[in-house]
Amino acid sequence: MRFSPDEPHGPGAPHVPQPPREPRTPRKKVWVTAVAATTALAGALTALLLLLSGNGGTSPHPVSADEAQRMALARFRAYEASPSEVTVRLPAAETGDGTITVRAVVDHHVRRAVGAYEIVDDTRTVQGLLAWDLEGLAVARPPAAAPGAEPGRTTARPPAPDIVTTAAGAVRRAGTLKREEWTRRPYSTAPLDRALRLVLSVAADRPDNAELLARSGPLWLRDERLDGHGYGVFSGPHPGPSASASPADDSALTYWIDTDGNLRRVTARMSPGHYATVDFVATRVRTDVPGAPWTKG
Repeated sequence: MRFSPDEPHGPGAPHVPQPPREPRTPRKKVWVTAVAATTALAGALTALLLLLSGNGGTSPHPVSADEAQRMALARFRAYEASPSEVTVRLPAAETGDGTITVRAVVDHHVRRAVGAYEIVDDTRTVQGLLAWDLEGLAVARPPAAAPGAEPGRTTARPPAPDIVTTAAGAVRRAGTLKREEWTRRPYSTAPLDRALRLVLSVAADRPDNAELLARSGPLWLRDERLDGHGYGVFSGPHPGPSASASPADDSALTYWIDTDGNLRRVTARMSPGHYATVDFVATRVRTDVPGAPWTKG
């Protein structure tokens, strides 16, 4: 006969109740649980590091088919959204001292734009009105230093009443000027001229060929947020076709494009370390670019 350890071993032996024993956890289960907890902690730390890095740890890479399609739509979306309000900023000199700002309305359907410009450096502030098309640009008034400007500082006085400082104001003023009140000239290789030509070139009346675009070497650089909206940042295609692109490749143009192909910003390298930035700040504005200085009258 086999005795249970919980039963008396002989007749008449008193029965002593035994407390129930705790079930033993298998060592294998404990080890598995510990490994799972460690793995979960490592995963959480990794996710936190990726979040802090801002781009998920992804380095620049040649664009995928979807990203190429996104880029291929950008110029067409800019054309559809025209007339647009744009802001152009670039250094006033090769040394980087001072800034040039142009606030304009561009109509990509007619390839014309009108805007107010402002040049600020350590000694002066120059403001005026300009217009440009595919052939060149025109200035509506001679530059004039803002009142109160002194060497080493910029004026804090408000602009004179006849100085235009906004894109809408530039369009209204241009509509009152006659053709002979503009001074026209062809484009030069100056950074401002190149930036103005860029404004007109970023739109097209049809989408680009995504397959051909992908072969020309554009790169996805990173994701970025502007004004609360997410954009993919892409380096522009290279002049010559390329079967593949290397992250070390460097393009003079960079584009901010959202998931629907809408273009928000373009930057262009004017010289080493100096860039022009074109921001599309409003689309489908209810303002038509006036005919002057292109029409007679």
